Amino acid sequence: MDLGSQQPPLFKFGVVADIQYADIDDGFNFTQTRKRYYRSSLKLLKNALKSWSEASVKPEFIFQLGDVIDGFNKLHGASQRALDSVLLEFASCPAKVHHVWGNHEFYNFSRSELVGSPLDSSLYADCSPSRGDIYAYRFSPFPGFTFVVLDAYDVSLLGRQESSELYNDAMNLIKLYNNNEDLNCPPELERHSRFTMFNGGFSKDQLDWLDSVLSAADEKQEKVTIVSHLPVHPGSTDYICLAWNHEDLLSIIRSHSCVVCYMAGHAHDGGYCLDEVTGVHHLTVDGVIETHPDSDAYGTVSVYADRMVLKGNGKIMDRVFSFS
Repeated sequence: MDLGSQQPPLFKFGVVADIQYADIDDGFNFTQTRKRYYRSSLKLLKNALKSWSEASVKPEFIFQLGDVIDGFNKLHGASQRALDSVLLEFASCPAKVHHVWGNHEFYNFSRSELVGSPLDSSLYADCSPSRGDIYAYRFSPFPGFTFVVLDAYDVSLLGRQESSELYNDAMNLIKLYNNNEDLNCPPELERHSRFTMFNGGFSKDQLDWLDSVLSAADEKQEKVTIVSHLPVHPGSTDYICLAWNHEDLLSIIRSHSCVVCYMAGHAHDGGYCLDEVTGVHHLTVDGVIETHPDSDAYGTVSVYADRMVLKGNGKIMDRVFSFS
């Protein structure tokens, strides 16, 4: 694959996903099939930050795609300590860091605790939904290019007070498809397996806001990249990792010409597909947490007028995202 170009990029940005740092011994995933390197994840983050800091053309910003610390920290009373350790490393970053919220953020902190915290990057927003409890925003780092961060746990059992109407609405939705006593256990029917407690979805308020943002981008003929923690295209991950109402979001994306890419984390073995209907690239970024300490899992994206070029490190593959 030819990733080179005589022409310099308009700008660059970095991506890293599912660091899930914890100061505990290595373990395994929920199904005991893949090893997790909790302490070493911090070392791999350092590798990424060092690379970005030493690059001749430094990234304009970094996307941290969610699950920055692991839920085990909560059990050990170490949530803030673990977060401080990760943020100390990010302090050396040569660029702004846009933090996405995933399920492990909500295992460690309530939504109200995350708002206004160092993991709240909405201060970089050009605009955001009028409903203040939705963690979504848009920003434009370069003329003609817009990025949108979405809140995949807007509709969720995580981070919401159990007495709230939003929590009850999410509970009613998940129980339509998941009858298990433990809601972290997926339903048997594969296409419904996404209805677990570790996933979530996008509210109508958020989707309406996104629709309006994309309509404005259509008029300006901008190129839009959307990022969130949960994948939304079945071709980019297993069904169990998809957002609850991924079809609704895909429908909105498909109704606009401006979207060129959707990036997510959550599925630690990564994934990719090209939506043949729209030409939108759907990238699921490999997780740091299940990457061997001798390898890496981060990428740098160079943006050109007609494409984006991902240069992967370690587990992450090189890719070219042509704009159709």
